[in-house]
Amino acid sequence: MNSWWIYGIGFLAQILFSARLFIQWIASERAKRVLSPVIFWQLSMVASFLLCLYGWLRNDFAIIVGQFISYYIYIWNLKTQQVWNKLISPLRFVFMFMPIIAIAWFLWDWRDIRVHLFAQENIPMWLIIFGIGGQFTFTLRFIYQWWYSRKVGESLLPLNFWLISLLGSSMIVIYAIIRHDPVLVVGQSTGMIIYARNIYLSLKPG
Repeated sequence: MNSWWIYGIGFLAQILFSARLFIQWIASERAKRVLSPVIFWQLSMVASFLLCLYGWLRNDFAIIVGQFISYYIYIWNLKTQQVWNKLISPLRFVFMFMPIIAIAWFLWDWRDIRVHLFAQENIPMWLIIFGIGGQFTFTLRFIYQWWYSRKVGESLLPLNFWLISLLGSSMIVIYAIIRHDPVLVVGQSTGMIIYARNIYLSLKPG
């Protein structure tokens, strides 16, 4: 596939990720508190699928593993906000089982996939590990968000969600600079500004 098409898929995913953040940011600024709007999770699902495809085309396991982990947390938040069941059944089925089918395919053809994702002479193993660490840290925010929201009984974006986001995003930017990946650099750099602003809103009294 032409590299411009690959970058196009990646930038489209990052545009959707950035759009969800800007929508959340604007809604939170108006309310003077951090909100968790439905469209934030809807855009997250679509962008996650596209970024996972981009990671595969870029031979980047770090991107893929990060998206797999957070995908079902997006669905859980949509269920919590009573939006998931409003989707037509075939669409829910596709969204629900697509990652499971992908993982089954990975395991079935693991030998060739291992070479595709890991056996690359121009990318040292330490960098792959660092990238996976950055993606895991970045994804940990959604694991924390899921745990916190389950505890309080509603879909929220608490302070620690944004603190973990800022840390994970910083690691991914470093990884992306070393890998010469403009999609990740632009996408994560934009998000860092909004993470910092949400931290301020979370700490602001009243």
